[in-house]
Amino acid sequence: MSRPTLWSTADMDDDLADAVDAELSIYAQQGQNPAIYDQLGAQIEQLEPLLAIQQHMAALAAVPDVVKSFIVSFHQAILNRDLPSITMFYTTTFPKLTDRFYSRAEWPEPEIIAPLLSSNNATEDQVHIFLVLYRDLYYRHVYSRLQPNIDDRFHSYENSCELFNYLLNSPSSANDESDEPAPVDLVLPEQWLWDIIDEFIYQFQVFCSWRSKVKSKTDDELMMLADGTGVWSSYSVLNVLYSLIQKSKINEYIVALKEEQGKENPRPAEEVAQSISPYTALPLYRTLGYFSVLGLLRVHVLLGDFTLGLKVMDQVGEFLLGGSSFGAKTNKSSFTALPTLPATHISTHYYVGFCYMMLCRYPDAIRTFVTVLNFFQRMQRMRNYSGYERKDQYDQIAKTADRTLALYAMCHSLVLPGSPFTRLDDNITNSAKERYGDQMGRMSRGGSDALVAFEELFLYACPKFINANSPPYDDPEAIALLLNADPADAAEGSSPIPTDPTHRHLRLFLASAGAQSPLPTLRSFLHLYTSLTTEKLSSFLDLVKVNESDKEAVEDAEAEEEAIQEMMVLKQSSKSLSRIVPVQGKVDKGNDASSTGVRAQGSLLAGEMISTSDLNFVIDDNTIHIAESTVGRRYAGWFIKNTERSQRVLDEIRGSPLPRGKIGQKQHVPGAVTSGADAGAPAGSTDISGHKKPPTKTVAWGGAGTRATVDV
Repeated sequence: MSRPTLWSTADMDDDLADAVDAELSIYAQQGQNPAIYDQLGAQIEQLEPLLAIQQHMAALAAVPDVVKSFIVSFHQAILNRDLPSITMFYTTTFPKLTDRFYSRAEWPEPEIIAPLLSSNNATEDQVHIFLVLYRDLYYRHVYSRLQPNIDDRFHSYENSCELFNYLLNSPSSANDESDEPAPVDLVLPEQWLWDIIDEFIYQFQVFCSWRSKVKSKTDDELMMLADGTGVWSSYSVLNVLYSLIQKSKINEYIVALKEEQGKENPRPAEEVAQSISPYTALPLYRTLGYFSVLGLLRVHVLLGDFTLGLKVMDQVGEFLLGGSSFGAKTNKSSFTALPTLPATHISTHYYVGFCYMMLCRYPDAIRTFVTVLNFFQRMQRMRNYSGYERKDQYDQIAKTADRTLALYAMCHSLVLPGSPFTRLDDNITNSAKERYGDQMGRMSRGGSDALVAFEELFLYACPKFINANSPPYDDPEAIALLLNADPADAAEGSSPIPTDPTHRHLRLFLASAGAQSPLPTLRSFLHLYTSLTTEKLSSFLDLVKVNESDKEAVEDAEAEEEAIQEMMVLKQSSKSLSRIVPVQGKVDKGNDASSTGVRAQGSLLAGEMISTSDLNFVIDDNTIHIAESTVGRRYAGWFIKNTERSQRVLDEIRGSPLPRGKIGQKQHVPGAVTSGADAGAPAGSTDISGHKKPPTKTVAWGGAGTRATVDV
């Protein structure tokens, strides 16, 4: 094909036009020579690095000086293992610079700021690991403030794998010929370590949700997903978390700590850690292992395996949740030997309580939610909470607490009225009624409106479930079938589009909650009688129209059978598996029971069947015998609460200044008691020796039997 004419020769001389055409023909002939292409390609390859360097230098020059200084100082602090400086740079300086310069833009890429790190006399490995940590902050900023593209999703996964591979498989030293891995000499604050695990799981969750939407993908994205089927796979994420747990030996460490608690002279936590493994001896690996257990709970919940989620918390769960949340004795070492961050505390209780709720263990779920909501209320009253001056961190905690309150409202409505678990904490119940009063009212009344309220709160408060498997992007025929499928057929099960995991768990939950929707009406009738027939109960439940004379006996029998089935559901709902069981008789101090008369099982999955209702009944032929047991009010908590309130009032009175009045006048002090002698003595009266006494008043101050004379 002839090359088109580049210039028009209409306004040119004929000689000039001929010269231009001759030159173009020469270039065209040379372009057909492959050697010319090779020579030009070699020249371009030589110029590309120079062009890239020029572009990087221009991008580095555009970085503000304060950001350059921050990166250099941050790198130097990590090299010096200066934990306070690292904490300040991470929790304070980086967020401030983000809000100032990069609130709607990306931070400088790691390749751009790499030349700044050469001035710290760092080795190549030290510079490399800092760039890996910097990429962690870089991609976290992209996910939180911007919209990540497919390259960001893939590169963030590669950076996370590189970071965890460095922590788990670093060689012992350069001089050691053996290839055995050894702990790395790295110091990071606990908040950063938690954010690494938390962000790793969050990016996995976001990627799985984005990956499941097949129809919104472009051709380039479909091609990249077909080539990278192992990116953000469930197996790789679980492998990282389990590897960190095994490498740190965190479960063995917690078992050793519990064994030391029973000894007269327990060893310090650091000595216990050193006796287990070199990795356990370092706070970096202990903290990562502990946070990996909490992250593993979250991953199993996202995948829908609630039993396994509680199973992985066997050691850590008892250590973290063994206090007031489950009625067991407080574990004082849990606040010193393991990290205590508000985010981990609230997140763990949220996922543990949700597991209990999905397993229909509502008493345990309510206890868990009450504990974490009380903790959040105390946290709200604290000003300038350490490490949580950042608004985004507190907002995330507040959002999780609000979702926990919604879950508490659901469990409170599912527990039968009269249960002692509905009166665990009146303050939390009142807060739930203020926030979700309309939904709680509909859920308590039962019926179709209750299911709508349950669905509304569940979709708001539940975790964002994910599919464990990726769509078959490597199979073109299967992907074409998914792209051409009708989404309307997905609900009927005839579409190849996989069901949304959130709605799948919603259907399972509503099936359990819907079975209990007729129970409030049934309980209201049973409370009115000590005995009644099933026929009478079925007529109350409006299962048979007694006014119609043409009803057959078979329909009456079916109605009675349906009433008996609902009573069996009521009987089943009045029993629940609970980790906390009441202790009968005198509480032994050596037993694993608290002073409140309850005992906690060792494992989070362990428990005993307890009664959760104040109503019991038996069916003898067609007669129902009802027995109602009223749970006595617990006066101990009422007296303790009011005693503490009285003590606070007394302390305020003692700390307040005494009232002062004019000389010679008696001031009436509320609560003051005037002696009989002084009451009848006039101002300025004389004593036995004849001396004139100054006007005084005598009050009872500081307690019974204590009197003080105050000069006015």
